[in-house]
Amino acid sequence: MKRERAMVPPAEFTSYYGRPVVRAAPWELDVPAYLFLGGVAAGSSLLAAGADVTDRPALRRTGRLGALVGLSLSMVALVHDLGRPSRFLNMLRVVKVTSPMSVGTWLLTAYGPFAGLAAVAELRPHLPQALRDGRFGRALGASGRPAGLAAAVIAPTIASYTAVLLSDTATPTWHDAHRHLPFVFAGSAAAASGGLGMIGAPVSEASPARRLAVGGALLELTVAHRMEQAMGVSAQPLHEGHAGALLKASKALTLAGAAGAVLLGGRSRTAAVVSGAALMAGSACLRFGIFEAGQASARDPKYTVVPQRERLARRLAESR
Repeated sequence: MKRERAMVPPAEFTSYYGRPVVRAAPWELDVPAYLFLGGVAAGSSLLAAGADVTDRPALRRTGRLGALVGLSLSMVALVHDLGRPSRFLNMLRVVKVTSPMSVGTWLLTAYGPFAGLAAVAELRPHLPQALRDGRFGRALGASGRPAGLAAAVIAPTIASYTAVLLSDTATPTWHDAHRHLPFVFAGSAAAASGGLGMIGAPVSEASPARRLAVGGALLELTVAHRMEQAMGVSAQPLHEGHAGALLKASKALTLAGAAGAVLLGGRSRTAAVVSGAALMAGSACLRFGIFEAGQASARDPKYTVVPQRERLARRLAESR
């Protein structure tokens, strides 16, 4: 018996006049820069705290100063995106635990003073002797460790909350990555801050930085692969266009940096610097690539309509 040919072709996704179903986030490149620099700052605080308690002064100094510079530049990028500093201050008027932006604002407000104080404590050896040996100098030196440890306690939330900030939107690629993206960002932050430690500290002190960098790179690459497999059609923007090129470069740089850290980073200062720079560049490409992929998914109605229809079909099949 011959099967009858369907007279009506399968329905295709569409939207009114082909226009986007959701509006792309009104964010510029300041936002992915903020995501990257905040991750570097958070990972550097963790690295500096570990270096402090294991008596690695050069690595501690690199981590503390790296955290301050990363945090300062990330705040510049954030305020530039907001338009004026008062908008950041206005967010401190309320606490809204259901809002990632509100929670993130308070986390940054708590983290910043500790990271700053720990970094300023590194200036004590450069003060005039009268100040260095006086009450102010002694208090400054004594405050470094407590401030650094406090910053390290808050740091993991700084490294990962930005992933929640993205995935809590209606942007298809960001939203569909919500289970994995915090772990990807945490691994990326560890890789970048470990790379910074390899650049700034001598080889003899940088073994914790190398371990952090390699562990972060493995976490980032492994979870990112699982994330793409779980996302379905909304993972396509991660492989296409400008976003695809950035993420391909991120994987290559991260793999090269991790391999360099393992094979040569413990023997050659030059190899350590080059590997660390590759890890930092890979982390930056990851943040910019994911940002671009999300914006692309919002502009194409396919990434909103197709997943909705797939979810509806599954619900109908389950109800039968």
